[in-house]
Amino acid sequence: MTSTKFSSTLARVGTLSAALLAPAIAFAQQAAPAAAAAAPAPAITMDKGDNTWMLVSTVLVLLMTIPGLALFYGGLVRAKNMLSVLMQVFMITALVMIIWCVYGYSLAFTDGGSLNSFVGGFSKAFLSGVSTDPKDLVETFSKGVGIPELTYVCFQMTFACITPALIVGAFAERIKFSAVMLFVFLWVTFIYFPIAHMVWFWGGPSAYSAPSGMVFGFGAIDFAGGTVVHINAGIAGLVGAIMLGKRIGYKKEIMAPHSMTLTMVGASLLWVGWFGFNAGSNLEANAYASLAMINTFVATAAAALSWGVVETFTRGKASMLGAASGAVAGLVAVTPAAGYAGPMGSIVLGLLVSPLCYFFVDVVKNKFNYDDSLDVFGVHCIGGIFGALMTGILVNPALGGAGIVDYSTADFAASYPGTATQLLAQLKGVLTTLIWSGVGSAILYKVVDIVVGLRATPEAEREGLDLASHGEAAYHNS
Repeated sequence: MTSTKFSSTLARVGTLSAALLAPAIAFAQQAAPAAAAAAPAPAITMDKGDNTWMLVSTVLVLLMTIPGLALFYGGLVRAKNMLSVLMQVFMITALVMIIWCVYGYSLAFTDGGSLNSFVGGFSKAFLSGVSTDPKDLVETFSKGVGIPELTYVCFQMTFACITPALIVGAFAERIKFSAVMLFVFLWVTFIYFPIAHMVWFWGGPSAYSAPSGMVFGFGAIDFAGGTVVHINAGIAGLVGAIMLGKRIGYKKEIMAPHSMTLTMVGASLLWVGWFGFNAGSNLEANAYASLAMINTFVATAAAALSWGVVETFTRGKASMLGAASGAVAGLVAVTPAAGYAGPMGSIVLGLLVSPLCYFFVDVVKNKFNYDDSLDVFGVHCIGGIFGALMTGILVNPALGGAGIVDYSTADFAASYPGTATQLLAQLKGVLTTLIWSGVGSAILYKVVDIVVGLRATPEAEREGLDLASHGEAAYHNS
């Protein structure tokens, strides 16, 4: 991702560059005094095509959340809990939008001073300084090319909305609505915003050597949110599922999805919206966006087919639930790799991620007997970890990858530091996310339990959260 180009950051970079280039400048002054004058920093200009693409991508990511994720999750629960899931996803989206504008954007994408490696500051709280001024642009991945900062605020806001919404699938059908809302308020503040800052904050192409977030500084690459979104939400979901305990009747009563039709519709909307998620993360409408788009097509298709094959061999039949689960696993895995891997590498990624996620969903969950209602950990966290690590391999140009752009070079040449070096950087990013989100989420669940209580009463759970929490039902017989 990219961030705001700060004038103070550029000033420090200019001073450092002048010191490093002093010998060359001195030589140039002797040979040709006229060439000694420093060239002014290039002005950032906006391309209307890039901005149009980013506006469309922003709406596509919202489509992923509502209605996409809401319907996907809603179809997977029992009918008596359908509305509760829709309500949770819908209201999380509304809540996070407000938090994002008040202080979330600032914490994620501004310089945090002495804490800059971990979190930003409050310089843009209440969107201070974010305006319609033609000069108020955010630099993309091309030097001197930008989009309006308001567009970037909106785009990143949709990422902040869907990430906590993913978590609710892990403890669906048994959590109090008030607990969900309080937890999300705390979670985005203390977990999501810092992780987004650590992974995605940097000075942009014109200020490449400026201070950045800690994970970015490791050299870890995450094109669209393998760590920030999927590992982050997946491990928080697992912790929540364990701390809330199992649903009443778990493994004793039938808890089959009540509508695979709605789940298929939701999964399809997720796939469509994911093009904004992945291709939009390029911030420009160029060939890299096209690469992210083709990868989002083929990795997802390969993963859906792969899950069906695994089910055929293990259960004798390929299911619609398996096809949808495989598609989501493929989308998750390709998210960090979307703009880095080549299409053939993405196909391999999709083929491999489904057997791995299937193993965690079908074997590991039963072995350790935790009730991750909708397999948030097995699909999002495991798929995200696999995708993040494989990105470090598939980005290699020798394997058809796009390479990693070296912004310190004059021509922004693509390079690759080597498999061991890049894998180590990826692993550091994965572990940082797992620890920060896992430990932090456990603390926040405990706080919420003390304040409002996490779990719905046994009576409410048996009746169904639709009526118990919201006083209405998803379906009426007439």
